[in-house]
Amino acid sequence: MDIVCLDMEGVLVPEIWIAFAEASGIPELRRTTRDEPDYDKLMRWRLGILKEHGLGLKQIQDTIATIDPLPGAKEFLDELRKQAQVIIISDTFTQFAMPLMKKLGYPTLFCNSLEVADDGQITGFKMRIENSKLSTVKALQSIGFDTIAAGDSYNDLAMIKASRAGFLFRSTEQIKKDNPDLPAFEEFDEFLEAIKGALS
Repeated sequence: MDIVCLDMEGVLVPEIWIAFAEASGIPELRRTTRDEPDYDKLMRWRLGILKEHGLGLKQIQDTIATIDPLPGAKEFLDELRKQAQVIIISDTFTQFAMPLMKKLGYPTLFCNSLEVADDGQITGFKMRIENSKLSTVKALQSIGFDTIAAGDSYNDLAMIKASRAGFLFRSTEQIKKDNPDLPAFEEFDEFLEAIKGALS
């Protein structure tokens, strides 16, 4: 039995932090897991910048409300879900992701949660489990699933490599160069065909 595990940001929707960096005029917030492999370090750095600028959850959610899925992403996901069970495994947070899940037709999402003060300041974050993407794939395998995984960033590589089949989608040139064994795609139609081909 196959289950497809997909990253969210950069694969199905634009990078939330990049959109917020542009909306807020704070270019440092453009840094993502494509640039920084250590997610904990990246998030603590982001929260420091938000505090410094007096920004909270509402400002980020206002930006998220303007974001649409990548062109073709919903159609890709709808077609893929006819072929196999699909789980989106993301290092994002429920408070960020739910408006985007609505636009994607509410696929199954495993992600994390933010700790938010009464005044809307983001005070911290709670990761669902350590190494959440790899841990989730291994847990699915332990209950009888074969996993097929895809993503675009450093924090996707472990789940991709642990799966029976794995792909890069719209990744960076550096990640593709460092992982020449992983098939890499740029367009949803060829990506969908590759996943269909991997489904047993």
